[in-house]
Amino acid sequence: MSRRGRKIVRLAGAGAAAGLLVAAIVIPAVGGAGVGFMTAASEVNLKPADLTEPPPAEVTIVRDAEGGEIARFYEEYREVVGLDEIAKTMRTAIVAIEDFRFYEHGAIDIEGTLRAFATNLQSGRVAQGGSSITQQYVKQVLLNSAGTDEERRAALEASYTRKLNELRYAMGIEEKYTKDQILEKYLNIAYFGASAYGVEAAAKRFFGVPAAGLTLAQAATLAGAVQDPNATDPNLGRAQRERLLKRRNVVLDRMAELGKVTAAEAAKAKSAKLGYKGTQLPGGCESSKYPYFCLYVRHEILSNPDFGRTAKARLAMLNRGGLTITTTLDPSMQAAADKAIKRYVNPSDQPVASEALVQPGTGAIKAMAASRRYGRNAAKNEISYNVVADGAHGGGVGFQPGSTFKTFTLITALKEGMKLDDGLSAGAGYRAPSYATFKNCQGDNIGDPSHTVTNDEGSPGWKTLRTGTWDSVNTFFMELEQRVGLCDTVKTAKSLGIRRADGNKLQEYETFTLGINETDPITVAAAYAGIAAHGTYCAPMAITKITDRSGKSTRYRPKCRQALEPAIADATAEVLSGVFTEGTMRGVGGLDRDAAGKTGTTDDYASAWFAGFTPDLAAAVSLGDPRGSQKHKLTGVTVGGRYYGAVQGASIPGPIWKDTMASALRKVEPTAFTTIDEDRFEGCAENCRPEKKEKESAPEVTLSPEDTLE
Repeated sequence: MSRRGRKIVRLAGAGAAAGLLVAAIVIPAVGGAGVGFMTAASEVNLKPADLTEPPPAEVTIVRDAEGGEIARFYEEYREVVGLDEIAKTMRTAIVAIEDFRFYEHGAIDIEGTLRAFATNLQSGRVAQGGSSITQQYVKQVLLNSAGTDEERRAALEASYTRKLNELRYAMGIEEKYTKDQILEKYLNIAYFGASAYGVEAAAKRFFGVPAAGLTLAQAATLAGAVQDPNATDPNLGRAQRERLLKRRNVVLDRMAELGKVTAAEAAKAKSAKLGYKGTQLPGGCESSKYPYFCLYVRHEILSNPDFGRTAKARLAMLNRGGLTITTTLDPSMQAAADKAIKRYVNPSDQPVASEALVQPGTGAIKAMAASRRYGRNAAKNEISYNVVADGAHGGGVGFQPGSTFKTFTLITALKEGMKLDDGLSAGAGYRAPSYATFKNCQGDNIGDPSHTVTNDEGSPGWKTLRTGTWDSVNTFFMELEQRVGLCDTVKTAKSLGIRRADGNKLQEYETFTLGINETDPITVAAAYAGIAAHGTYCAPMAITKITDRSGKSTRYRPKCRQALEPAIADATAEVLSGVFTEGTMRGVGGLDRDAAGKTGTTDDYASAWFAGFTPDLAAAVSLGDPRGSQKHKLTGVTVGGRYYGAVQGASIPGPIWKDTMASALRKVEPTAFTTIDEDRFEGCAENCRPEKKEKESAPEVTLSPEDTLE
C-alpha cells in the first residue's frame, strides 16, 4: 500500500470497519477515477458527524370552530406516523429490498458499499448506490433541508465527496438512534411517487388505506416504488404502472428468497392486480367545502406579520409546518348563508351574490358564501377569486356599496350633536353650491356644481335623520354631508374599518355618502358589527389558534378599538331598526328579534347591497356582475330564475340577509338593543321641522260616487 493510502486509513479512524472500507476502496485505484476518489477521501475525515434534522415537511390542516376539516395546505403531502402505525409487512418489505442486512450492520453496509464502489471505480463514475437505509435517510434529510437550487444539486451530486459526507452523517445517526427509530424516520421521509411523501400518505394515495392496513401486495408495491418513484409513478400512465408492477414482483421474489414470506404467499400476491386507486389528495381551496373562507385564511397567513416575520417564512410555515389552524367559521351559520343565497341566485347567473357574517365584539368571521362556485372552469361559470373579500385576501376590486355608506354620514351627524328629529329639506335634485362646499381631508375644494344628484328611492321634502335614512333619500344625505363635512364623514367610515377592496385610498368626493368606493362584504359587515357592539370595532378575524406539530398552541385575540361613543352607536341602531318597519325593507320585513340595517342601491343599478345587524351577529350581502358592474348593470336581468326590471337593495340582497340571519340565529337567544338616551337624542335641536302656515281657506272637494281614493 502506498504512503498516501496508509494516510487515508489513519484519517478514517472510525473503527476497524471504516478503516477497512477506505483501505479496500483505495486498493483498486489505479486510474483517474481512483486518484479523484483518494483526493476526496483525504479531504474528508471519516468520523461520525452530527446531522441537522429539520422536521420533514408536513401537511397543515385548517379546521372550523367545531373541529371539522376545511382544507389542507402542503408543499409535500405527508402525514408522519409511528412505526407501530405501519404494517409489519411494510417494514419487512422495505428492509428486504432496500437493505436486507439493516438490522445486522452498522452505519455502513461493508459488503454492499464495497461492491458498489468497485463498480463505480471501474466505470469511472458513481454508477451504483449500495446505500444502507440509514444513508438513504441521510440523503433525504439533506435534500429536504436544501433551501436553494444549488443546495439541492449538491444533495444529489454524483460524487465521492457527497458519498463520504453521507457516510459520516450515517455513522452519527446510528450512534444517535435505534434501528427501529431510523426505519421509522426513513419511512416517513421517503418519496413514493404520485405526490405522496411518507408511507402513510402513500398508502392512502395508492390504495385508500392507512399504512397500518397495507396488505403484502400493497406493501411490496410501495417498497418497490422508492427506488425510482418518478419512473414508477402510477399517476403518470400505463407505462409507469407496468414498471411499478414489475418492481412489486421483484420485491415479492426477494422477500421469498430471504424467507420473509413463503413462495406460495409471494405467488399469490404477484397474481393480484396493481390495485392503484389514485385517491385524491385532500387540500387546496378549490377542493374545499368552504373555498372562499379557505382562500381568506391562506392569504391572511401569507400577508400578516403576526404569523411570521417574512413572506418566505410564512409560506414555509403554512406549506411545510404540519400545523393545525383553528378558525372562526361556524358550520351552521355557513350553511344558513349558502342556503339563503342558493334560494335567490343561481350558480349559472352572471350576477354573483356574496355574503359575509361577522360577530360583533370580536370581528370573528362566521361565514363566507357566494352564489358562484370557486374554480377556473369558465364553462361552469366558476369564479377564480374571492368575491367575498378584499384584494389582500384573494379578492377582486369589489362592488360599490351604495347607500349602505349613508350610515356613516348619519353617525357623523349624531356625533356633531344632531338629534333624531333634526332634519333638512331635500329637493328632487342636489347640486353643490360651489367648489368650496365640499373639502377632502387634505383641505382641497372638491365640490362639483356641474353635477346633479337625484333620488333613486324616497321622495323629496322635509326629512329628519330618521325618515331620511328610512327612505334612503340621496338628496337628503348630500345636504346632510354638506352640513357635517365630507372629511368628518370619511373619518367616521375609516374608524369602522372601511377601506377600498383594491387597497387604494378611499376616494374623497362629494358623493362619498352614496357609496362610490368599491368594497367587499367582509369589510362592510365588520363595520356594521362595530355599531352593533356599542361602537367597538374589531378587525375581521378568521384564525383563533395555531397548533404546531409538537402540540404547542398559539392563540390569537381579537384586535378591537372603541371607534364610536356607545351612545352614538346605540342611537344609530335605533334609526336603522326603522328601515325594516318604516323604510326600504318594510316590504321584506325584519326578524323576530331586534335588528337594524340599511339597503344599498348604486347609481343606475350597477350593484345592490344590504348590510345589517342584531346585537349578536352582523352580515353584509352584495350583488353585482364580476364582468364589470358599470357595464353590466342589474337592469332587465334574470336572477335565480326570476326577471327583474331593476334590482335594488331590498330586491335580492335584503331577502338573502333576512333568511340567512333567521336561520343562523335560530339557536341563539335574542339580545335586545340598548335603549337610547332620550334626553340626548329624541326630539330636535336647531334643525326642527318648520311650522306650516295655516291656509286661510281650503276649497271643498266633492267626490262623485265614481271617484275612488288610493
